[in-house]
Amino acid sequence: MHLYVLKRLLAIVPILIGLTVIVFAIMALIPGDPATAILGSYATPENVEKLNRSLGLDKSLIEQYFIWLGNMLQGDLGRSYSLNRPVLDEVLERFSATLILAGAALLLCTVWGLLIGIWTAARQYGWTDKILTFIVLIGISIPSFWLGLLLILFFSVQLRVLPASGMFAIYGGGDLPDLLRHLILPAFTLSVVATGVIARLTRSAMLEVLRQDFVRTARAKGVPESGVLYRHAFKAALVSVIPVIGIQAGFVLGGAVYIETVFQWPGVGRMLVQAIATRDILLVQGGVVVVAGSYVLFNLLADLAQSWLDPRVKT
Repeated sequence: MHLYVLKRLLAIVPILIGLTVIVFAIMALIPGDPATAILGSYATPENVEKLNRSLGLDKSLIEQYFIWLGNMLQGDLGRSYSLNRPVLDEVLERFSATLILAGAALLLCTVWGLLIGIWTAARQYGWTDKILTFIVLIGISIPSFWLGLLLILFFSVQLRVLPASGMFAIYGGGDLPDLLRHLILPAFTLSVVATGVIARLTRSAMLEVLRQDFVRTARAKGVPESGVLYRHAFKAALVSVIPVIGIQAGFVLGGAVYIETVFQWPGVGRMLVQAIATRDILLVQGGVVVVAGSYVLFNLLADLAQSWLDPRVKT
């Protein structure tokens, strides 16, 4: 097991290096001069040249990349131009809010996806299976940002039972119940698509397992149907579902970008939108690297959980 973990850790090193190259290259290809965007009306040729020199933007792209990579390996992601504070401090502060939103969405989509997948597999071709499969298909097809706007219109504008934006109330909030009230709409919106994906794949995995001989043997021995489903079939199907949950963890992190914008949630996604608008390159690079690195970490944890459930994966 230790050797397998070491191999998986070594395997993500080139992935992370490639990730930094892609992030840096994309930001370098964005048209426009960051110094001009920062200076605004004060962007005289002399001021632009002076700022480019102080920011290191007068060097070649290869030199800029290795300087940025070297600083990042030392825990220094640079300093935000627009916020005038270290990028790492800003990203970590915003990332905690993103983790709350993504964690709640991942919990919802995992629980509901597994339950719907098991329920529909146990009642294949029945009315319950057809109705839930149709609902799941609609959930996968609906754009999350559009669903979020509909939920705001119905629950916040029409019924006025849930807040439309923010993480806490402006006045008199700040406690856990207030956080949960603000979390309901964005977490549900973010979880809908992932719920559909997990439900469909859980159903497929369960149907495959239910046709195997050991399930027939369990039923022949008189094991109750609930025991067959949860103690035998689900445990075997979970090995195939866990990697999908890891992928959906990355999906909800990435999807938080536009969901946080719709609901004005103060996370990394909203920060990235604002940083792109102000051409704050170091802040964008730092935010994307942290989010993408977390995605890689979630997939690593999912692989390790899969190998723990099924030792055959290691070979």
